[in-house]
Amino acid sequence: MQRVAEAVAGDPAGCAALTVTGLAERTGTSEATVVRTSRLLGYPGYRDLRLALAALAAQQATGRAPAVTADIAVDDSLTDVVTKLAQEEQQCLADTAAALDTTQLEAAVAALAGARRIDVYGIGASSLVGQDLAQKLLRIGLIAHAHADPHLAVTNAVQMRTGDVAVAITHSGRTTDVIEPLRVAFDHGATTIAITGRPDGEIAAYADHILTTSTARESELRPAAMSSRTSQLLVVDCLFVGVAQRTYETAAPALSASYEALAHRHSPRPR
Repeated sequence: MQRVAEAVAGDPAGCAALTVTGLAERTGTSEATVVRTSRLLGYPGYRDLRLALAALAAQQATGRAPAVTADIAVDDSLTDVVTKLAQEEQQCLADTAAALDTTQLEAAVAALAGARRIDVYGIGASSLVGQDLAQKLLRIGLIAHAHADPHLAVTNAVQMRTGDVAVAITHSGRTTDVIEPLRVAFDHGATTIAITGRPDGEIAAYADHILTTSTARESELRPAAMSSRTSQLLVVDCLFVGVAQRTYETAAPALSASYEALAHRHSPRPR
């Protein structure tokens, strides 16, 4: 971490031009070390540190703040929008992959693979991610349900028992409508998993396993936290693939059966 800190302090412009992988290679460290250093310096992730370095470099070169930032402006062209979003989401995925604790991930995969029943809780944009996880698990033969209604989530959580798994998805780590059903499931003996950008948030008190996503920045034109949803989907895909690997003998036939059941819906209809 000292090598990373010395590099960014000595050459902010050069480091601002590097991806998390590039800076790790330059300093002879790892992507995880770069992300940890960014957080130690007070930034949610490397992307935010990179933006600060770019601003510092511009100030050093011109004596004033840069006129263009990575945020999307009202008058940006669609070309600029595509470029900025692509860069943002690419960095978001890199930050999430670098910071993801594989020990926690393996424990979460093991719990899901052996679960009698799986409940997934999410509100708003996170509910879309929850639905994605539940339908993936259903297609490989697991009993999984996503709950976006907070009242229904709590009433279902009351029925959770030892051997069941509850998954909560909340970028902020403090969404009451997600924390409450997870707490109920936790109190009833279920194994609990939190997918969150704030591992120190209130959700942590009721999570046996925490999977950390990139803490994406939001701006006026991006209130839906698109980058945070992207990082959540990466974690969901990691969970699904891990479970499919562990349960391959049953998962593969189940997935084939689901494809066959839907095949006729993808065929052209006769006129």
